[in-house]
Amino acid sequence: MNERLQALQNRLIKENIDTLLIASAENRRYLTNFSGTFGYVLLGQKNGWFLTDSRYVLQAKEQVKDLTIVPLEHFDVALTVKNLMDEGELDTIAVEANRITLDFYHSLCNQFGRKAIVPINGWVEKLRMIKSEEEIALIAQAEKIGDLAFTHILDYIKPGVSEMDIALELEYYMKKQGASAVSFDTIVASGHRSQMPHGVASPKKLEMGDLITMDYGCIYQGYCSDMTRTVALGSISKAQKQTYELVLEAQKTAIAGIKAGVKGKDIDELARKVFRGNFVSKYFGHGLGHSLGLEIHEEPRFSLKDENIMQENMVMTVEPGLYMNGYGVRIEDVVVVKNDGCINLTNSSKELIII
Repeated sequence: MNERLQALQNRLIKENIDTLLIASAENRRYLTNFSGTFGYVLLGQKNGWFLTDSRYVLQAKEQVKDLTIVPLEHFDVALTVKNLMDEGELDTIAVEANRITLDFYHSLCNQFGRKAIVPINGWVEKLRMIKSEEEIALIAQAEKIGDLAFTHILDYIKPGVSEMDIALELEYYMKKQGASAVSFDTIVASGHRSQMPHGVASPKKLEMGDLITMDYGCIYQGYCSDMTRTVALGSISKAQKQTYELVLEAQKTAIAGIKAGVKGKDIDELARKVFRGNFVSKYFGHGLGHSLGLEIHEEPRFSLKDENIMQENMVMTVEPGLYMNGYGVRIEDVVVVKNDGCINLTNSSKELIII
């Protein structure tokens, strides 16, 4: 068994539970390296199985090294799990309560009865909080693709081009650079729409004097990137420039404070303190950042309430923003937490670019 599976087996022994069923696509890939779209991990205290259907048996045999490959019986996951557990005289099964449907839960209940099913949350996600060197390298490559896309898009931005045009060009370019998909719906918000933190690209056309916020990312070999840059088209007001500089100051201040041993909420406070000191904190309504990896939003977070202590090789976004009346600014980088600071994986310029 690999170290990740062994850690879960130790957890099963500690909790006195016979088996654990993994249904989540991201957790499945993390534990087995299986990149197909259908499969389940059934892990016992001493052994384990990988369940899939005939479409993926060959792929599973190539990618899954530590588990016995089991084709589904009559395409019935619950029945196949029940038969395997009966063979091993195993009684209790833990399931990811936040990752399965109510319908699937009922199908398990029909096979085992409710008393045998133990709902759990976060067992695998806790392991995923700290990235391996291989994972960091994949995230770094995904972020590099985002950097290349930013350089590319600067020549594309001009009056009359729509937000949707920019989003499509970013996505096309990232795929040309090796990305398999985007990691979330691309945000392109210009002019008055830039005050919308999640202003997904619209048909609005760019105008002179617009601030343009672009928040986008891609998936490279399963791992996500995420970055945000705000640029100006033509001249903007003094107040808008000051807002940009405040956001940049808040981000730099927070990044300077990131290191292992510091709580997530304390990093969030570093940025918030800059805004409070300039009487604009009411315009910053979301958390400072989040982890990412196989999913675009993972734990821990930089937020007002996050008590998690930063550990080496956690990967975090740092994305302060101010959303004023009529415009907004956000700047976002991805960093790797280290014992003595952090490493920034995002290399695009953060100085205000006026096109």
